[in-house]
Amino acid sequence: MKITLLTVGKTDGGWIKTGFDTYVARLAHYVRFEVKELVPPKFSAGMPVQAQKEKEGEMILKSLKTSDRVVLLDERGEMRSSTEWAGALSSAMVSGRDIVYVIGGPFGFSKGVYDRADAMLSLSRLTFSHQMVRAIFAEGLYRAFTIIHNEKYHHE
Repeated sequence: MKITLLTVGKTDGGWIKTGFDTYVARLAHYVRFEVKELVPPKFSAGMPVQAQKEKEGEMILKSLKTSDRVVLLDERGEMRSSTEWAGALSSAMVSGRDIVYVIGGPFGFSKGVYDRADAMLSLSRLTFSHQMVRAIFAEGLYRAFTIIHNEKYHHE
């Protein structure tokens, strides 16, 4: 089983990338983890929002396998505690399916991507930049694995 973080765009901020890379390195102890960064459509800055979402959606859908379990990181997704996320992750891992967490572009996902998703997860009621979400996600995923393995990283 493998976990992939699929993103539209890349991480530019040095301190964000440093934090993200720290947790990605730690995840290697627990799971095969991959980051796939999709290049946003050309001229997207001048595109109408819906057209941009559709173009990004096409790119996202082409990157997925039919067997993938797809979880969108979305403000309307289910909010879970770290322990609840660990439990859900542990259950999902039993199936052996690869899990793909998806961070969309600045305007969210197209209808086609929402239709393809198996689940939606919200990391917070707060709004964060798409770059910051990557670091927050990576730390949360690392925390979930330490909970699954009964390690002392997480405190309740």
